[in-house]
Formats: sequence, structure tokens, C-alpha cells
Amino acid sequence: MASDAVQIEAGGRSVRVSSPKRVIYEATDFSAEVTKVMIAEYYVAVADGLMRALRDRPVTLERWPKGVREGMVMSTRADSHGDAFYQKRMMKGAPDYAETAAVLFPSGRPADELCVTEIAVAAWAAHMGAITFHPWPTRRDDNEHPDELRIDLDPFGSATFADAVRVAGVAREMFAELGVRAFAKTSGKRGVHVYVRIAPEWTFTDVRHAAIGVARELEKRADGVTTSWWKEERGDRIFVDYNQNARDRTIASAYSLRPAPGATVSMPVTWDELAALEDPRTFTLHTVPDKLARDGDAWAEIDDVAHSLEPLLELWRADPTEMPYPPDYPKMPGEPKRVQPSKAKKD
Repeated sequence: MASDAVQIEAGGRSVRVSSPKRVIYEATDFSAEVTKVMIAEYYVAVADGLMRALRDRPVTLERWPKGVREGMVMSTRADSHGDAFYQKRMMKGAPDYAETAAVLFPSGRPADELCVTEIAVAAWAAHMGAITFHPWPTRRDDNEHPDELRIDLDPFGSATFADAVRVAGVAREMFAELGVRAFAKTSGKRGVHVYVRIAPEWTFTDVRHAAIGVARELEKRADGVTTSWWKEERGDRIFVDYNQNARDRTIASAYSLRPAPGATVSMPVTWDELAALEDPRTFTLHTVPDKLARDGDAWAEIDDVAHSLEPLLELWRADPTEMPYPPDYPKMPGEPKRVQPSKAKKD
């Protein structure tokens, strides 16, 4: 009912949140329950870090209007009857302060996506059932040239968070050798994300190729790493998901909540903090605001330097063999057969 709604303050604006007491995350043995209004209030509390990650970027919203429960699933292209979905186009009925950014999908179709220009927009998105923000690696004044490269270290099979931390440390050393400063965050689940700010002078294809080069170098330097796109070939290793740098492929932002028990957070950390971290569930909606207020944002300096992509493109040029694109992409130039090896017909 309308009378159930509350108003919260967000950056000087009053934002309405309906059904504020709706439980979105149930209590766990390491985290208390989380209601809808608590999510909106959380994003206001972490505004400094969140806006550093989102400001002026097109953003896809991950919406879980029914809450996050065991057995609930995301809608997909094949099955649209899931409990949650990705919102890639601006919703109707948005407040006048919610701005948009024009983007092109891989198909060539245009769209206007939400662009988070102030914290009230994030609070309003929480009112709309959004729990996770997925920003593009671009700013809305130039959505053809990414300003960050993203390395997604995803544990596969029996590989663990500790394995991802170990490989992230190798990635840090590699970037440092190339004169590049990298920043780390937990994924909010089992993985680790490593980010590098770059000058917005290269295309999505260039940045994806650089990520492939980085991934192949990590395969050489670290045990238990794979670039195999096909799950049947990954084994119990850390998969370096190079395709997270393709157009319209996005990663949960810094300070975003994740659809996992306990309302875990994709949390920026210093490299020393990451090396000592045993359980990423330490970072939840309940613990992160106090940590941010106490320690500041571990990514406070991420925008200080925009690196050249050239040292990373040199890694690609050492082996410029194209890799498969995501399945929703049109066939791309130089791409190998897009079929898993066990089902491929022999020539």
C-alpha cells in the first residue's frame, strides 16, 4: 500500500521507497536479514565509493523484486520466467533527475540506459528492486572507447577464493612490471576482479584483445589458470574471463550487493588486505559502511592515472589468435568455431 512507503534522504534529495520492510535477504549464520529500505540506505551510506565506480557510466540493473532466495533464478534469453532480470533499458516512470546514456548493443541496436549521475539515482534503483549495478567500462560522453580494463578471475570446479587471490597477486606483479597500477576487489562471491584505468583511446576490440593477452600471460606465470572459454575444458582452475571486456558485457560494480546469501558486497580492497583475506563474506551490507567510513575507499586513487593500453596489447600481439565471443554476439572477424569441442564436427 502507498502508506507503507517511506522517504529517505539521498544527496539532498528525498527518495521514496515502497514496501520498505520487505525482506530481500534472509538472515544467515554470518549476516542478519536485509530489508528493501536497508538496501537503499546502504547505497547512500557508501556513496563515496559507489559513485566513483558508477558516475557518468551507462548501467545495467540487476533486479530481484521478489528478494534473493534459494532456488530463485535469473531470466535468460531462452527462459524469461525467472525471478530476477537484467534491466538494460531505462524504465518508464523514472524521476526527472534519473538521466540516461545512449549505447549500442553488439547487434547494432541502440538503447538508452540508466546513467548514475548522483546517489539519489542509486537509491531510486534500489526502490525499483535493483540490488546490483553493472556499469559499462565507458563514460557517457564516449561510449565507444573504454576507460578501464577488467580482469575477472573466476574459480571453476574445485578451485577456491584462495586460488583467485593467489592469481590476482601474480597479475599485480605482471602489471607492475609493465608500469601499470592495478586495483583489486572481491567479486562478492568466490572470485576476484582486477581493474586498470586506461586512456579512452582504444576500441572495445582492442581492450578485449589486451585482456586475452593478459590472460595468456597469467596462464604462463601461475599454476591452475585457464583461458578456455568452454566449461568442459576448464577443469579445477581459475578461469580468466577475457570476454568481460567485450561490448555490453559488464561486471558488478565496486560496492554493489550480490545475489548471494548474507547480502555480500563486491568490495574494493588494498593488495595487502586481499592477500590476508580468507573469507570474502566478511564484506556485507552490515559491515561495509563502517569499514568505508573508517578506512576510506581502497580505490580512492583509481582515477589518478589513465594508462596506455600498448604494453598490454603487446602481450596480445605475441599471439594474436582470436578467441570465442559470447553466444549472443554475431559472428566476429577471425573468430574460431563457436561450438564446444565435444560437439564439434571434425573437418
